[in-house]
Amino acid sequence: MNRHTVAEITANKIRGGVGEGRTHDSAHKHVTGEAIYIDDMPEPAGTLHAYLGLSTVAHGKIVAMDLSEVEAAPGVVAVLTARDIPGMNDISATGANDEPILADSLVQFLGQPIFAVVAETREQARRACQKAKVEYEELPAIIEPEQADPVNPRLVTKPMVLRRGDARAAIEKAPRRLTGRMNVGGQDHFYLEGHIALAVPGEDMDVLVYSSTQHPSEVQHMVAHALGVPSHAVTIEVRRMGGGFGGKETQANMFATVAAIAAKKLNRPVKIRPDRDDDMTATGKRHDFIIDYDVGFDDEGRILGADFTYAARCGYAADLSGAVTDRALFHCDNTYFYPAVHAAAKPLYTNTVSNTAFRGFGGPQGIVGAERVIEEIAYALGKDPLEIRKLNFYGTTDRNVTPHHQTVEDNIIHRIVEELEADCRYRERREEIAAFNAKSPIVKRGIALTPVKFGISFTATQYNQAGALVHVYTDGSVHLNHGGTEMGQGLNQKVAQVVAEEFQIDIDRVKITATTTGKVPNTSATAASSGSDLNGMAALNAARQIKNRLIDFASEKHGVPKDQIVFLPNRVRIGNQEVGFNDLIREAYMARVQLSAAGFYKTPKIHWDREKGEGHPFYYFAYGAACSEVSVDTLTGEYLVERVDILHDVGRSLNPALDKGQVEGGFVQGMGWLTTEELVWDEKGRLMTHAPSTYKIPLASDRPKVFNVKLAEWSQNAEPTVYRSKAVGEPPFVLGISVLHAISDAVASVAGHRICPRLDAPATPERVLMAVERLRVAAR
Repeated sequence: MNRHTVAEITANKIRGGVGEGRTHDSAHKHVTGEAIYIDDMPEPAGTLHAYLGLSTVAHGKIVAMDLSEVEAAPGVVAVLTARDIPGMNDISATGANDEPILADSLVQFLGQPIFAVVAETREQARRACQKAKVEYEELPAIIEPEQADPVNPRLVTKPMVLRRGDARAAIEKAPRRLTGRMNVGGQDHFYLEGHIALAVPGEDMDVLVYSSTQHPSEVQHMVAHALGVPSHAVTIEVRRMGGGFGGKETQANMFATVAAIAAKKLNRPVKIRPDRDDDMTATGKRHDFIIDYDVGFDDEGRILGADFTYAARCGYAADLSGAVTDRALFHCDNTYFYPAVHAAAKPLYTNTVSNTAFRGFGGPQGIVGAERVIEEIAYALGKDPLEIRKLNFYGTTDRNVTPHHQTVEDNIIHRIVEELEADCRYRERREEIAAFNAKSPIVKRGIALTPVKFGISFTATQYNQAGALVHVYTDGSVHLNHGGTEMGQGLNQKVAQVVAEEFQIDIDRVKITATTTGKVPNTSATAASSGSDLNGMAALNAARQIKNRLIDFASEKHGVPKDQIVFLPNRVRIGNQEVGFNDLIREAYMARVQLSAAGFYKTPKIHWDREKGEGHPFYYFAYGAACSEVSVDTLTGEYLVERVDILHDVGRSLNPALDKGQVEGGFVQGMGWLTTEELVWDEKGRLMTHAPSTYKIPLASDRPKVFNVKLAEWSQNAEPTVYRSKAVGEPPFVLGISVLHAISDAVASVAGHRICPRLDAPATPERVLMAVERLRVAAR
């Protein structure tokens, strides 16, 4: 056995390359408070503060608006209305022209911005807003989706329909059939850092906006349109966000445009940051859905035909609701093959805030519908739901075409589920739980193992592209900038690892700077779990361009064939000699070799025809499974998550530590959505759950008592993604569904598992208690 010194081992491995479990590059700053967010930045001299005045009715015409007392309030410098917008009064993400920055004559939800106050201090602006006198002519309002016209509902955008085979005929011919409805609630993003923007005016048309946004280029365009200037006059910069989850993809537009309009009008820097209450009231959330299903199946539990309708509360404007409801349909199958299927979306108009992107982007709601169908079939046949799940899994060589006509080519769900089932002792524990419940009249336990298949790519094909900029300086240090945004998920760390791996240099030689539209233009949103896929490949492309130039230079200078030039850890072998990376860079500079490159990447193979409902919208699928065990107090409806076991597929991980963290965090957030996080509007359209006091996200005490998370280390992406990795942002969110079904399993034990509890989500203790009582009555 060869023996090597520590120095020799270190010399043959870079620090922080791909596959190494590195901590988040700003983790220590997050903990110590050193991380700089927009509200931590030193304010430029003369900074003013803006605050929004919000409507107090859900639907109505503005008859009169007296802002004289607002203008006269202490410290007020200006009051802006729709008439003060020099360009377009619209921030609709899809160009629907239905989402004004400031409402002019018509308000369509309670909390809609109608004016903005600019004052010397934030508190002065905030207090001045309360002095406005606005008179409305109230109009009929649709608050709940159930209030929509069932025959001819008003829709915010054109809905999509998926068809394959004759679902109606298959259902009618099936030996068994069931129909049902499930209500699935929405979710607030509840980031640690709320919305905020700081606009600094420049000379001529220029303005620099620091924005907490996932989509800098969209904010750039919206600000430009609002100011009536070209996009090149507007620069958006994002160093980091204190959470995004999709809520800062389009919702940042309003705050950035208001700040920029005020800054250019007054020629002073302007910052805007709403209170948490107003932030939650005025910004969009996860769509809540009403899911109707009609399914035909055989006596074994095999699905023969399925018909789904996904009706979503979209709010007053289109926003991203078309794409969100589309993705719900894309995932109405989850991991299951439907021989014949029909799935339709209903993006419903309501007089509530316009709902928007949220982690999973409609996919989780689609999968919830699929899992409810599996559960219903299991109860109808008196079988374990896992048995029905496995029976209906997609095949590997047949039974592998989705409702949107894409062939599933990378199916590994069988292995994922089999390994998790064995590792967590699912069968044995199910028997142990049955024995426990037989002896426990009050506390009942439940267990469920649920899978996930999640499509990766933007369904809007044009967004599947990214750019990056890489500079190598003469001392061998590397400057990296890309179009992705850092919201706590560790994207910057991963992309830096990709560049370090390509150059074979230590990670501390690579510095990522703030995302800015002035360096990388026309960026896509950091969303759809695509941040590492797109930006990692763009950065790799840029680094590879420089690396190839270095190889050409070294080959020519030393008279060595290119294939004999090898990048080793922090050095380069050129024929039979080695030079330090820094030395090679210095030599290349002296020889006038370009040491900078703009990288680019576009996702291959994807295409989609929305009108036909056919295509290949996803580059690949990510898979996973979770087994959750809960205990439920049948006298109160309260429950505890006793244990969770997860096996998740991230391909060949770029950074196992970050990926595992994303799986853990995604699961807990998904669990919160389906259990405790409840959005409530009153009959007037007022959001009642608008603060931490009324909206309950999972706490540290709500986490599973036992939490086992593993990555499928044997997996690698079948597609040539960046180092064969897979996306990890959204797929693990769906694993929280296992908690909902474990609660359902515990509730069902009250009636001997003969009746499906049909729990709506979120399964709050109140809903759980009502379900327990309903089953007790039915079982008598």
